[in-house]
Amino acid sequence: MTAKVILNPYSNRWNSQARWPEVQAALKAAGVEFESVVSEHKGQVTDLAEEATRAGFSPIIVTGGDGTIGDAVNGLARAAKSTDEPIGPLGIMPTGSANDLVVNLGIPTDLTEAAQVIKAGKTRSIDLGKLNDRFFANNSAAGLEPYVTTKHEKIHNIKGIARYLLAAVQAIMDKPEWHGEVKWDGGEYNGPLTLVSIGNGPRTGGLFFMTPHAKLDDGKLTFAYGFRKTRLSMFIALPRAMKPGKGSYVEMDGMYEVECTRLTIHLDHPSPAHTDGELFPQFIQDFEYSIQPGRLKMIVP
Repeated sequence: MTAKVILNPYSNRWNSQARWPEVQAALKAAGVEFESVVSEHKGQVTDLAEEATRAGFSPIIVTGGDGTIGDAVNGLARAAKSTDEPIGPLGIMPTGSANDLVVNLGIPTDLTEAAQVIKAGKTRSIDLGKLNDRFFANNSAAGLEPYVTTKHEKIHNIKGIARYLLAAVQAIMDKPEWHGEVKWDGGEYNGPLTLVSIGNGPRTGGLFFMTPHAKLDDGKLTFAYGFRKTRLSMFIALPRAMKPGKGSYVEMDGMYEVECTRLTIHLDHPSPAHTDGELFPQFIQDFEYSIQPGRLKMIVP
């Protein structure tokens, strides 16, 4: 079959556009038969992925970062014949700034190597998360984490991972907080919240492990939640949010990490929200999460 390669030129502040010739050359050298299409506006990747799937292209290959992957996943889901039909396979030519799902899946960030992975065509079924009416492959959040993203989008003079770190510092200085009612299959929490981070995979933002024990194929959502009373306590937690294992911030007092299949959150006032790093257009107060085990086929090494 012929693959459809979808370029998101805006990904990584137009870096994906600059690397597009390199992507095409790598795929051709690997012997991948493909046609390509370029997204012309924000969110169009979803439409292009849906159209390509309905037209019979396989696999669908995205060129971009985590947000591009998330948009494509929603297009694949829209093209499915039923709400539980497996979707994919989806390949990735990673040109994003963080490439979190790529790292979580063990896909090489070198484009020549990534093209060889796509040519080999090995697939792995991973879980598919859903927030309200939007699907996600890697992670989602309310509270501090997407608040950091709002800061990140306003920083233009710093590139790469350093931008994420500066955005985190700026967000902590603002000290946003909410009161929330959180319920999941097995428990509930009612009280102050600094963050609620929901992971299908453990790594997000290039530096952070907000749900350090999340697994992509265990049929469960992993979510971390908690409240930090002071800016100092938040800054103390920041470096520990970069630890994938022992010593993680989820081991600190007032922080928790839980596994579930369903999760609802009601906040006392609206919060920014994101799926796979893409902010919702408006702040929201009510979140309903679920997991669809093994529904998404990814091309992996």
